[in-house]
Amino acid sequence: MIRAQDVVGLVLQAAGDSGRCDETVVIVTDRAEASLRWAGNSMTTNGVARSRSTAVISIVRQGNTARVGVQRSSVVDPDAIPGLVAAAEQAAHSAPEAADAAPLLTDSGAPADWDDPVPGTGAGSFAEVARALSTGFGRTDRLYGFAHHIVETTFLATSTGVRRRFTQPTGSVEINAKRGAASAWAGMSTPWFADVPVDALLAELSMRLDWSSRTVDLPAGRYETLMPPSTVADMMIYLGWSMEGRGAMEGRTALSAPGGGTRVGERLTDLPLTLYSDPHAPGLECSPFVHAASSSERMSVFDNGMGIDRVDWIRQGTISALSYPRASAAEFGVAPAVPADNLLMTGGEASLADMVAATERGLLLTTLWYIRTVDPTTLLLTGLTRDGVYLIEDGEITAAVNNFRFNESPLDLLGRASEAGVAEQTLPREWADWATRAVMPTLRIPDFHMSSVSQAQ
Repeated sequence: MIRAQDVVGLVLQAAGDSGRCDETVVIVTDRAEASLRWAGNSMTTNGVARSRSTAVISIVRQGNTARVGVQRSSVVDPDAIPGLVAAAEQAAHSAPEAADAAPLLTDSGAPADWDDPVPGTGAGSFAEVARALSTGFGRTDRLYGFAHHIVETTFLATSTGVRRRFTQPTGSVEINAKRGAASAWAGMSTPWFADVPVDALLAELSMRLDWSSRTVDLPAGRYETLMPPSTVADMMIYLGWSMEGRGAMEGRTALSAPGGGTRVGERLTDLPLTLYSDPHAPGLECSPFVHAASSSERMSVFDNGMGIDRVDWIRQGTISALSYPRASAAEFGVAPAVPADNLLMTGGEASLADMVAATERGLLLTTLWYIRTVDPTTLLLTGLTRDGVYLIEDGEITAAVNNFRFNESPLDLLGRASEAGVAEQTLPREWADWATRAVMPTLRIPDFHMSSVSQAQ
């Protein structure tokens, strides 16, 4: 298999030789993937895979209009590249006018690491995790779960001279522990598996199973609820995905203002909460530039190579920004804003233990599951609790309770939150396949809506 850098060169050469399109963008991503699974206190499977994806974006311009054709391929044979370019060019000539048309960025020269070898991963990445798990396999609790590591290196180039490269390591560990009918979940994200505290995760799971030695059935209703960072991440990530400026401007989303415009400038909460994305956040680093093989209301193929900066979506409790590619930003007279592939929220100081101690009666909600949209105009979501809802009485966790279906909006949760804890790096359970880089606080919600009892175990 030839180098990804050489694929870039061959694509641009083929496009230049054909002369059928005005501009070309090529995105090549080499992906190395490793996984490890265990069940019933023994290792079951592991695997390693390598793959490559190539996206060719052809642009035909006529005056101020542009037409875009995109072709993707996982084929690694260099002889297939001219055909891939020709297909993208044909698609561009038959495409409708692009609503997000903008000039491509220009640049010259490649980054210093452009020709460096592409890093990978393998089963050896899990050596310390497997060693630590082996101690847990000797205990009475039954352990299930998996570790997953992906290392993707993306090369972006345009016929206007832009060259970008970035390596994104993405790893996660998820563990289910079972004792009798009781079950608990814990997980964490890690870029390189250098510092996974498996012993601490196992201790946390054991403690939660101890809480489950007593069970209490509760009816549906509104309960004072402590949401630890993982559950907050699941709700806030969905909010982050929904903060598109165009949809808000056109009155289609929960960020639209009554009577027109957006809710930017509206105070959601008196708590000093700041929700932001930042490609340079320590431990959560992600691509500092746009690399998009298709356009959406969040990103545009015409913005490929554009730098991504920190954006405060909510600052000190007030909505402060929405996402706009360059074309939308120009249309609506605002600054472009592109989300990085992480999400952080800060603004609290209390520990979870202190927040539990200050609770007279309420619930500790450790994980969410199967989250779906009920009403996009209010961002009302529904989902299930799973693997650990616990009763707090007089400052102590006294029992596990039944599962529920919930109905809540992340915007409403921020508006009703009465306390925030210290921000911690966390793994969202529901969105862990798509969003692993998160830092969130614990939130106290005085009236979290458990809309019905769930029979899920």
